[in-house]
Amino acid sequence: MQVEDKEINGFLIESFNQHGLEVGKTQGICPLCSSSRKPENKKAKCSSYDWERGIGTCHNCDKSFQLHTFKRKGRAEREYVIPEVKHKPVESKVVDWFKTRGISKQTLDEVGVGEGKEFMPQTGKPENTIQFNYYVGGNLTNIKYRDGRKNFKLYKGAEKVFYNIDSVVGHDTCVIVEGEMDVLAIHEAGYTPVVSVPNGATLNTNNLDYLDNCIDYFEDKKKIIIAVDDDPPGLALQSELIRRLGAEVCYITTFDDCKDANEYLTKHGTKELMSRIDTAHPVPLENVTTFRDIEDEVTDFVRNGFKRGFQIGLHNFDNIFSTYTKQFITVTGVPSSGKSDFVDQMVVGYNREYSWKTAFASPENAPTYLHAHKLMRKVWGDMPDKGDIGGDKWNQVATHVNDNFFFIDMERYTLESVLRKGAELVKRKGIKCLVIDPYNKVRDTDCQTEDVNRYTMEYLTKIETFAKKYDVLVFIVAHPTKMYKGQDGKIEEPTMYNIKGGGEWYDASYHGLLVHRDYDAKTTKVKVLKCKFQNLGINGAEAHFTWEPKSGCFVPHEMPDIDEKMPWD
Repeated sequence: MQVEDKEINGFLIESFNQHGLEVGKTQGICPLCSSSRKPENKKAKCSSYDWERGIGTCHNCDKSFQLHTFKRKGRAEREYVIPEVKHKPVESKVVDWFKTRGISKQTLDEVGVGEGKEFMPQTGKPENTIQFNYYVGGNLTNIKYRDGRKNFKLYKGAEKVFYNIDSVVGHDTCVIVEGEMDVLAIHEAGYTPVVSVPNGATLNTNNLDYLDNCIDYFEDKKKIIIAVDDDPPGLALQSELIRRLGAEVCYITTFDDCKDANEYLTKHGTKELMSRIDTAHPVPLENVTTFRDIEDEVTDFVRNGFKRGFQIGLHNFDNIFSTYTKQFITVTGVPSSGKSDFVDQMVVGYNREYSWKTAFASPENAPTYLHAHKLMRKVWGDMPDKGDIGGDKWNQVATHVNDNFFFIDMERYTLESVLRKGAELVKRKGIKCLVIDPYNKVRDTDCQTEDVNRYTMEYLTKIETFAKKYDVLVFIVAHPTKMYKGQDGKIEEPTMYNIKGGGEWYDASYHGLLVHRDYDAKTTKVKVLKCKFQNLGINGAEAHFTWEPKSGCFVPHEMPDIDEKMPWD
C-alpha cells in the first residue's frame, strides 16, 4: 500500500500501521489487549480493522484504536513553546485517588495521564501534581497541571488545543466535554473519541483559540455530542460550539442531578453514562421553533422586558442606537463622508466591549495594509511612529489586530464567495461581524434579473439568511445614486431611498445609519435613518462627532445628559 503523502479524513499519515498489523486484513489481533490474554487466545481475531478510516475496534476489550499516527497538514500561525517532558506514569497513591472518581489505571495509561512535581503560582512553590498531557499527532503539545488544592495551570507559551484531540481522528462521531476528568470518565465508559476544552467554560466565548487551532479535526464529523455543564458558562460554550461547528451535526446531552460526566460516572456507573451519550438529542430543527426551544427567552422577557442591545462605547451614539446580532445595518452617506471610517470604529467598539471579531470584504478599502493601519490607530488610540515599531505596545496592538480583524482579499468579489468565506471565518476564527463595503463592488452574480428592486431584495435576503444562520451582525455600506445641492449650495443629506433600489433597502434593512460630514463646522453627524425595533434606538435621532486625526477616532461632540433615559429603560 502506497502511503507517501496519503491522507485520511484530511490528516497526513505520519506512521503507517503503527502496531505492525496485517495490512489489508479486516480482522486480527488487538494491540491493546491481545498480549495480556490467555496463551490460547493471544492470536484470536478479536478486532476489526477499517483501513480507509484508519480505525480498529476490539470486540474483546471494547476499545477503539488508531491504525496509524497522524499529523496536521497546516502549520500553526504562531511559534509555540514545546513542553518539556518531566512527568512519570501515575503511581499507586494517584491511582487510588482516581479510583474514587471511577477512573481505572488502564484509562489513565491509555489517555496518557502522568504525575510529577511542578511549580504552582497559586502556592508559590513546587507541588505534587497530576499532569494531563495534551498530544497532537502523538506529539506533546501542552500540559495542564492540577495540585491537591485544585489549583490549575497550563504550560506557559504552549499551543492551546483540545485535550485528547488525537482520539477523534478517523471517527465520524465524537464527544466534547468541559474538563479532562470528564474525558477520562467517558473513556472509562467505553467511548474513546472524546475531547475537552483546555480551560473550562466562561461566559466570554469570543476567543476559543483552541477551537481555531483544531477546527480541522471536526470537519468530517457527522455527529458531535456536546456534554458540558448545565450552568451559564457551560450553556454559553454550548451555544458557541453549535454556532461554530454547525447545528446540523451537533447533539446535546445532560446529566440530570449531576454537574458533569465524571460525577455521573461515580453516582451511576459506566453503563448509565454510556446510555447518556447514546441518547443525546439533536439540536432543535432549523427553521422550526417550539415553545420549549425558546422558553428561557420568553421567561426572561416576562421578567425583565426587552433585552438591552449591543453598544459601541460612544455615549452619545449608544444613547440613540444599539443592535442585536442576526441582523444587518445599512450605512449610507455621500462620498468621503466617513462611512467606512465610522463602521471601522463601530466594530472596534464591539471588539472592545464584547471581544467580537470582524471580517472585512472591502474592495474600496485597499490596499489592505492601509486599512490595517487605520484599525491599528483606533485600537492604539494614537498614531504609531517609526520609534514604536517592534516595541511592547506595537507588538501588543499588532497581535490584537491580527487576532481580531480579518481581511477578505479577492481578485473578484462576489456575494457568494464573500458569504462562503464569512462562514469559514465563523467556524475557524469565531467572527461576530461581517462588513461588506461597498455592496455594489460585491455583486450577486447568481441573480441574473434586470429588475433593480428584485435584485436588491434577493441580495438583502441572502445577507439576512447568513446573519441569522451564523449569529453575526452584518454591515452593508451603500452609496447613494443621486445627490442634490440645496439652496445653500451644500449637498443634501441622502436617505435610504437614495440608494439604488431604495424602497427595498428601507423595507428590508433592520437598521439604517447616515454618516454625513459638515465641512464648515468640521463635525460628522451620524443619524438613525431606521431602527426596526423601538427598544434598540430612536428613529431620526442624531449623534455628532469631531474626528481626531492622530487616532483616526470619532470623539463625541455633544455629550449626552447623564439623566437621559436609554430607549430600553
